[in-house]
Amino acid sequence: MLKSIAVMTSGGDSPGMNAAARAVVRTALFVGARVWGINNGYHGLLEEDMFEMQSKNVGDIIQRGGTFLGTARCKRWQTPEGRMQGYKNLVDRGIQGLVVIGGDGSLRGAQLLSQETGIPIVGLPGTIDNDVWGSDYTIGCDTAANTIIDAINKLRDTASAHRRVIVLEVMGRNSGWLAMVSGISGGAEYILVPEEEYDLDEICTEMKIAYEAGKRYILVVVAEGAGSGKEIGKAISEKTGLDTRVSILGYVQRGGSPTVIDRVKASQLGEKAALAIISGLSDIVFGFNRGNVVSINLHDAVTNKKKLDPEYIHLAKVLA
Repeated sequence: MLKSIAVMTSGGDSPGMNAAARAVVRTALFVGARVWGINNGYHGLLEEDMFEMQSKNVGDIIQRGGTFLGTARCKRWQTPEGRMQGYKNLVDRGIQGLVVIGGDGSLRGAQLLSQETGIPIVGLPGTIDNDVWGSDYTIGCDTAANTIIDAINKLRDTASAHRRVIVLEVMGRNSGWLAMVSGISGGAEYILVPEEEYDLDEICTEMKIAYEAGKRYILVVVAEGAGSGKEIGKAISEKTGLDTRVSILGYVQRGGSPTVIDRVKASQLGEKAALAIISGLSDIVFGFNRGNVVSINLHDAVTNKKKLDPEYIHLAKVLA
């Protein structure tokens, strides 16, 4: 049994990270372990920016977006020397294990630390892209999808009033999950994702036919990895002659108070992570599969690429 652990958030922030960190802290304290918080991810670990936490340190945060611990990119962590310095900073404080909440890159950095030093590591998938292999869910993805849906609902009103084509660019450089689920639930006619090829000329031809038949508006949801929203909007306008507008949602997708799903699931994962690391388990990531919490091999999670559910792709085409 480990007597002292630490928790950190890393990479892009996502709603629910606070709920996960809160669960880690309070679970560790409940079973009698000491728990440290590391500010600003791996950068804070290298700068020795950490503090021992009590229950009050995680009060009034479950409803807040972002991460109270902060996060930052850290190039030094990409070097063996940097990771060894981070390990030394943990050992100097008697910290025996580390819980890392973050996306693919953050978990990869954690896996390297474990591989090189042997320190126990447990990861939690914190990313709005929902692209961590082995898990159906990642912390923050539900809140981000709901933020996009809110934007779609508002854009539809003005699109219908002016008979416009609306192109909405959302996050997803390597994964189209956000675009796909928000596009399906928002009733988009076209959903463009990096996992699927598309023919813009064919799309434009279909648009012209639809408008000639009386269509009042068309909504196109584009994952940033599938192309530039501005360029796609410009091409549609030029090829169809239709009044086309582009909206790029940007970083608003990362913010906001987490949904019930993100609060509850992040709390479940945080409890599991704390109990696992304290019991001495290592090199695992906790996620969800078919509604149940599951453990995933950390190496597998960071070396495999998660695929977009083909049923979503099929459904989007049927319902367009």
